[in-house]
Amino acid sequence: MGAVGSPDTRLILLRGNSASGKSSLARAIRASRPRGIAVVGQDQLRREILHAREEPGNPTIGYIDLSARYALDHGLHVIVEGILYADIYGVMLARLLADHSGLNRCYRYQLPFDETARRHAYKPEAAAYGQDTMREWYLAKDPLPDIDEQIIGPEASLADATARVLTDCGWNAEPHTA
Repeated sequence: MGAVGSPDTRLILLRGNSASGKSSLARAIRASRPRGIAVVGQDQLRREILHAREEPGNPTIGYIDLSARYALDHGLHVIVEGILYADIYGVMLARLLADHSGLNRCYRYQLPFDETARRHAYKPEAAAYGQDTMREWYLAKDPLPDIDEQIIGPEASLADATARVLTDCGWNAEPHTA
């Protein structure tokens, strides 16, 4: 594909099991900054727009890649967030990170199943699927080969994780109100 973005753009990858906190963290990062951050959410693209199955070769892989590249090439910072299983999305994510001309930061929530189940109970869509389904999706570890993903563990609050990402990106951790 080739170079994408600019030396000034930031590409943030947030991965982890269902209900680990990825979407909440993406929203918190965006809320702390003035305009200029695009959130490319796997759930929205795969389930709501494409209504695609989670399997190798699904069209969401290319759609996430295309969406992130488009936003980066238009000067936006990008957060790509989702479960994003390494065996399905890993090649695309590695290529996107390698092609990005700016700063990359990668994080993976690594929580015990009991903690993801506890967090799930507080989600608005908690009734849509239960612990049995979550257990089918759950992977204790799912690292991306050759990608330096920083681990966010169960001890990290949303405020802690937000401050960490903002600091790692060289952004002021003060909330932005506009």
